[in-house]
Amino acid sequence: MAAVLHGGRDGPRLQCMEVWGGNRAVEDAVSVFGIDAWVLSLPHAGGQQGGDIHYVSMCGSGRIARFIVADVAGHGTAAAGLAGVLRNLMKKHINRVDQTKFARDLNREFGLVAKDGSFATAVLATYFAPTGHLILCNAGHPAPLWYRAFDRRWRTLVPTMPERADRVRNLPLGVVEPTDYHQFAVSLQEGDLVLLYTDSLIEAANPAGARLGLDELVDILGGLDGNQPERLNQNIVDAVRKWASLTPLDDDTTLLLLRHNGTRPSLPSLRTTLKVVGKLIGLVDY
Repeated sequence: MAAVLHGGRDGPRLQCMEVWGGNRAVEDAVSVFGIDAWVLSLPHAGGQQGGDIHYVSMCGSGRIARFIVADVAGHGTAAAGLAGVLRNLMKKHINRVDQTKFARDLNREFGLVAKDGSFATAVLATYFAPTGHLILCNAGHPAPLWYRAFDRRWRTLVPTMPERADRVRNLPLGVVEPTDYHQFAVSLQEGDLVLLYTDSLIEAANPAGARLGLDELVDILGGLDGNQPERLNQNIVDAVRKWASLTPLDDDTTLLLLRHNGTRPSLPSLRTTLKVVGKLIGLVDY
């Protein structure tokens, strides 16, 4: 079967477990069905923890995986404390089938906790292994980047791409209640890469005060070797630092790199597949 779904007052829910996650300094790798993932987390100024969160969970029968990168505004002890709160909220709500509802739950509860006006951005990605689709929901976060193996080119993952669900607003967590989040899907092929990252990369500044920006980051990625994903996160950070003439990055930095490894489970029936995918992207009513 495609996923383990359970009913309840709030509609069907997945059964998920955390694979790894946190807001501490780390360089690590993990594999789930269909996806190899590498994380590099560098808290600001060499600290041991910061306001960036990476989170990976496995749901159902191993056919659904979730990947999250979130960024609590600021850095240091205060941001690290709120990052811990946000990670606990992720654990609490990770069983939501539709990740837009997951985002709304996070937004509502984070807004109650962060009473000083602090906010977080996040990008949520759900990978559905039987079809190879990656479903993305962005809450005010920098756009993920997609390397397509067939043409060896990086591009931004934005809701205007062909496979999309609908058009709604993207707003940071904890700022506006209630809020809607945009969700769309892309079909991954073997060797494709997806990079989730925090804004310290595109906000890197050189000695003249110029910011890197998204276009320049895409250009930097185009000059790196996409065939060595195990080295790519560190190579990206090194290249950004080189562009900035070794000016230190002025924030926590996290990169979560995903690679489609070509493995897929046996397909369930077409009816089951459509039903599960429909629930994941909110097209099927509960």
